[in-house]
Amino acid sequence: MVPIVKHSPMSRDTFNSLNPRPLILGSSSKYRHELLSRLQWPFETVNPAIDETPNEGEHPIDLSLRLAEQKAAHVAKLHPQAIVIGSDQVADLHGQALGKPLSHENAVSQLTKMSGQTVLFHTSVCVRCEDSQFSQSFVSSVKVVFKVLSEKTIESYLRKDKPYDCAGSAKSESLGVALLEKIESDDPTSLIGLPLIQTTHLLLLAGLDVLSNA
Repeated sequence: MVPIVKHSPMSRDTFNSLNPRPLILGSSSKYRHELLSRLQWPFETVNPAIDETPNEGEHPIDLSLRLAEQKAAHVAKLHPQAIVIGSDQVADLHGQALGKPLSHENAVSQLTKMSGQTVLFHTSVCVRCEDSQFSQSFVSSVKVVFKVLSEKTIESYLRKDKPYDCAGSAKSESLGVALLEKIESDDPTSLIGLPLIQTTHLLLLAGLDVLSNA
């Protein structure tokens, strides 16, 4: 699916690429940390520690985008000279937002609901620099079709993979792939939690070329 890109009225950064701003991942997610590490560019991580409670009637796409932007804004205010990446993922089951289960019982409930269903995973990213007044965001949506799952299959999977910190209760990069019929995406890293194709594009717009140190 084509990413939704939000452009702010803020200006593009023009600092010297030979002396780039520090890069900060505004997330405590080990999955996003691993993905961003693939770019082979030094970065720090800062936990944004924001309230992730959905607003009443908020669509999963809007929730994902709002949280990504709030995470980036929170960290950018603390580190105004840095380029900050904020990101959030929400599973969308027919308009119902499914976040991290955080417990075995919630994970069983989520996978039972998603059995035999098509689920959209919306991953939003905001790249922001307070000092240069750069801020752009996008949403990458992945279509996932789940197999019909028995109680035994769900229990066996959860005991082995323990995906309690993953939106939708499944790790597609791990054993969770056995739960799926099909994945439709324009970025293989999107479902894991950080769409690197579009993220590298926004980093370049912000003044950070990940290939400049090659």
